[in-house]
Amino acid sequence: MLPSAPPVAGVRPSTVHLPPGSWSTVLDALCAHFATISRAQWLDRIARGLVLDRQGVAITAGTPYSPGLRIHYHREVLDEAPIPFTETLLHVDDHLVVADKPHYLPVTPAGEYVEQTLLRRLIHRLGNADLVPLHRIDRATAGLVLFSANPASRAAYQSLFRERRIDKRYEALAPPLPASGFPLQRRSRIVAGEPFFRMREAAGEPNSETRIEVIERGESCWRYALQPITGRKHQLRVHMAALGAPIIGDTLYPALAEKSADDHLRPLKLLAHRLAFIDPFSGEPRRFASRLRL
Repeated sequence: MLPSAPPVAGVRPSTVHLPPGSWSTVLDALCAHFATISRAQWLDRIARGLVLDRQGVAITAGTPYSPGLRIHYHREVLDEAPIPFTETLLHVDDHLVVADKPHYLPVTPAGEYVEQTLLRRLIHRLGNADLVPLHRIDRATAGLVLFSANPASRAAYQSLFRERRIDKRYEALAPPLPASGFPLQRRSRIVAGEPFFRMREAAGEPNSETRIEVIERGESCWRYALQPITGRKHQLRVHMAALGAPIIGDTLYPALAEKSADDHLRPLKLLAHRLAFIDPFSGEPRRFASRLRL
């Protein structure tokens, strides 16, 4: 077995298999494949030993290109803006890490966020490059995220989500639905919408299901308990909007708001509040609850 690329500062690199092309060097291929990263940025990463071959050896600016070559690289974002909210660790053991994620913090690196993500923060904080999220919640959503801390036990915990053997409960603030009977079961077909990052309901066999209950009734908004039976992208947001009660602070549903900077005073009022399951190793019930409140 070939060695895996070593972590840098406790963080494992990303991997790319170079596509077919006529480039003479790996550097040329990387510049063509990642159009948003300048040649100067790649040269800087190479000079710092942050671009590695399949053996985990740092390449040079003159390393020859060959199709399908596996290259490991460390993602960076220049001038990454800090996110002024801090996660809370709720549980740490040899197998699991449970964190309370604040609004606006992404779970994993993507786009303009690398270091300012829950995963990278926890890797640095705990010194464990083996951390992998077992599920994800939107950047706009706050609350519980469960991480695998040990590759040896990871598959057993991943199966809890895949086989729907984990109870996930959310809370949301949204407009009243006085004409609806509760508990309410919303089942529909959710498909990709426009633009690409939005979802929509469509005709056809349902592929999503959410159980909705009312916890608290106010004059202008109600507090709802949402239990996603399935795990479609943006499922809770789509279902609430379709019922006529879009979650307060939602900039995607039912209508896409004009792009703007995050408004930290008006977050999406959606919280991943509780996770409960039977531990696949000990057989004991485990339950975690967020300390955050909408």
